Amino acid sequence: MPPALDGQRLDRVVALVTGRSRTEAAALVDAGSVTVGGRAVTTRSHRVLDGDVVDIDAPVALEEAELVADPGVPVPVVYEDADLLVIDKPAGLVVHPGAGQGGATLVHGLLARYPEIRAVGQPDRPGIVHRLDKGTSGLMLVARSAAAYEELVAMLEAHEVDRRYRALAWGTFDAPTGLVDAPIGRSSRDRTRMAVTVSGKPARTGYEVERAYAEPVVVTELRCRLETGRTHQIRVHLSSIGHAVVGDPRYGGDRPSLPCPRPWLHAEQLSLAHPVTQAPLAFTSPLPADLAAVRSRLR
Repeated sequence: MPPALDGQRLDRVVALVTGRSRTEAAALVDAGSVTVGGRAVTTRSHRVLDGDVVDIDAPVALEEAELVADPGVPVPVVYEDADLLVIDKPAGLVVHPGAGQGGATLVHGLLARYPEIRAVGQPDRPGIVHRLDKGTSGLMLVARSAAAYEELVAMLEAHEVDRRYRALAWGTFDAPTGLVDAPIGRSSRDRTRMAVTVSGKPARTGYEVERAYAEPVVVTELRCRLETGRTHQIRVHLSSIGHAVVGDPRYGGDRPSLPCPRPWLHAEQLSLAHPVTQAPLAFTSPLPADLAAVRSRLR
């Protein structure tokens, strides 16, 4: 938080940051949708200090999203045609507007380069059929036409898009391959987190061990395959089996013994039939330099 908000009540800070009424802001705090320093705070009168990091998980109305084209947002395109885009998203870039992120998202950059997508899909996230977390880099699909959007949504639901990730996880694995089949939903204790829960939606993550490292810490490099696409799926599933993703502060993977600037997770491969022409497509994204630098310290 900036110095001007030092000492202010949390509900007032949320109201100021989001533009919501004090009553709406208090409801977000009560629901556990506000974290301070990564921990949910449900006390409205909690005083925010200069330097505190406050995250707010709340829906953003379309008028708040300010979907104005922004040519300053990078859009690394690896494939484009009249119906489909494949983007190699850099880490740190938010895909679409949300709570606390009204501008400078990938969507704003896409609108500057491909204004026709404004009429494709949902108004607050035009063209977007799936997303990557802010801290995750790599390949993602964007629909450029309405026909492609409808088909891509159906293909994702039918598990007809092959999405593979490279991950670095803590510990060693007993078997060279495995499958985590566990439903994922919003955590009842911390609404900003996802969790394995019986009331969640079905989620399946396959993995195979690429290589194991013993020094200076014990970690394992994996190739992961998404069979479903739940929020934070790989991070939650690996954490649930005792192998949190290295550098992931939300799910127990950020540890001082191996500093990492972000979750060590990269969407490495995408393959699918073109949503309109049915031509086979396959793409690979090289490991980004920041993750490669972490790996270079291992042996």
